[in-house]
Amino acid sequence: MGHLHAYGLVLLRSAIWLVILAIIFVPVEHLFPLHRVRVFRKEFAVDLGYYFLNGLVLAVVLGPPVAVIALAAHSLIPGGVVSAIAGQPVWARAIAALVVGEIGYYWAHRLSHEVPFLWRFHAVHHSPEEIDFLVSTRAHPFDLMWSRIVMLTPLFALGLVNPMRVTDGAIPAIVLITGSLWGYFIHANVRWRLGPLEWLVATPGFHHWHHAMGMQRNCNYSTMLPWVDRVFGTHHLPKTWPDGYGIPEPMAPSLLGQLAQPFREPAPASAAETAAPAPTLVLARTAAPGDGT
Repeated sequence: MGHLHAYGLVLLRSAIWLVILAIIFVPVEHLFPLHRVRVFRKEFAVDLGYYFLNGLVLAVVLGPPVAVIALAAHSLIPGGVVSAIAGQPVWARAIAALVVGEIGYYWAHRLSHEVPFLWRFHAVHHSPEEIDFLVSTRAHPFDLMWSRIVMLTPLFALGLVNPMRVTDGAIPAIVLITGSLWGYFIHANVRWRLGPLEWLVATPGFHHWHHAMGMQRNCNYSTMLPWVDRVFGTHHLPKTWPDGYGIPEPMAPSLLGQLAQPFREPAPASAAETAAPAPTLVLARTAAPGDGT
C-alpha cells in the first residue's frame, strides 16, 4: 500500500505540472505558431502516456543505478580534485553542475544518434511528424534512463553533489528541473528567434533542426547551452526553419508498440550513418512571418 501511495503522489504531482505547462505553452503556441497544429494533434495521447510513464520512471527507478555508477566513478577521481570542488560555495557548484550536466547530456545524446543499439530506442523520440512542447516527453524509458545516468553520474563522481549534505539535494533537482523545463521550450511549436541570445541559450529554432526530416540530424545535441555544440563541432543554426520532422524508418503507432519495438526489431541504421554531410541543408523554408534573426 505504501508503494501505491507513493506512485499516486508522483502521478498527482505530474498531473499538476502538466496543467501548469499547458497553461504556459498552449496559449503561446496558439498565438505564435510556427506550424498550424491542433492541441489534440496526431499521437497526442501517446505523448501524454509517455509524460506520466516517464515521470514514474524518473521518480522510482533512476536513483539506485545512478548511486552505484557514481560511487564507482567517484573512486577514480583524485581526492584533491574532489576536496577542491567540495570547498566551493553552493552557488558555484550549482553553476558548475549545470555545465557538467549539460556536457554529460550532450555526449549521451550524441551517442544515442551514433550507436545503432542506442538509436533504436532514441528513434522513438524522433518519430513525431508534428512538434510541440509535449513531444519533449516522448522518450523510451531505456533512452531516458541512459541520458539521465550519463548526465548525473559526473555530478556525483566529481563531488559537485554530495548526497550526505542536505543543501546539496537541491543541486541535482535544479539540473533536472531546469533541463526538463527548457526541453519543453525548445520543442515548442513557436516561431520565436532570440537573435544574439541564441549563441548563449538553446531555442526552438536550434532544436527543431535536430528533429528535421531529411536533415543530417547529427547536430544540436545540447538542451540549454548551444555553445557546447560549438565546442564539439556539431552546431547548426541557419535563419530558416525545417519543413518537416520525423524519421525515415517506420515506428509503431501505439505507446505499447513503441515500447516493444526496439527489443523485437533489428537496430536501424544510426542517425549518423544515414546522415547527409553536415554543411548540407536538405529541407528548409524561409523564416515564418514575424521571425527575428
